[in-house]
Amino acid sequence: MSPSAKKTIKLVKGCMANERSAQEGLYKQFYTDMLRLCIRYLKTNDLAKEALNQGFLKVFQNINSFDDKKGELNAWVATIMIRTCIDIKRKELKFTTDIDEAGITENVFVSPAILDKLYAEDLIGMIRFLPDATQMVFNLSVIDGYSHKEISEQLNITESTSRWHLSEGKKQLRVLLEPRGAGHDYPTEHKKGAR
Repeated sequence: MSPSAKKTIKLVKGCMANERSAQEGLYKQFYTDMLRLCIRYLKTNDLAKEALNQGFLKVFQNINSFDDKKGELNAWVATIMIRTCIDIKRKELKFTTDIDEAGITENVFVSPAILDKLYAEDLIGMIRFLPDATQMVFNLSVIDGYSHKEISEQLNITESTSRWHLSEGKKQLRVLLEPRGAGHDYPTEHKKGAR
């Protein structure tokens, strides 16, 4: 077993015993990755930090249900963070229910030359510019690998609605990624908010 795995197990056991130092250690270990995850799902850094703190509270309250035989701690914590972000956004999400399935495009081509010029923070800024519901579906599908069936269950929408929002998100991002649009067609406050 690696030293980092031993450290994680020790932190989990400490959190189960409600030890403050173990909770602080776990928080510090996952802070950066989980904040990035929350930033992908929420439009402002303040909301992302709110989700992060609510998510960690849920982690500490439910740490006794974590089973390392069922998966890694990182994935378990990330699932809690994603669900927390969904809960925060749920009241604001407006899903399009008038779906023209013929307009759904599964694959949208983006030139590799364009992608080579972008930084991760530029992509996050562009994703944050998508409408809330489309952004949520895009993140769940493309970034976190959820299926349309899982997304429909998480967000209480149909699978075709999920497909439509993913297709719409890809189309909108393609417009932003085209040479004339890369980094120029979305408001600067969204770009700054991603940093």
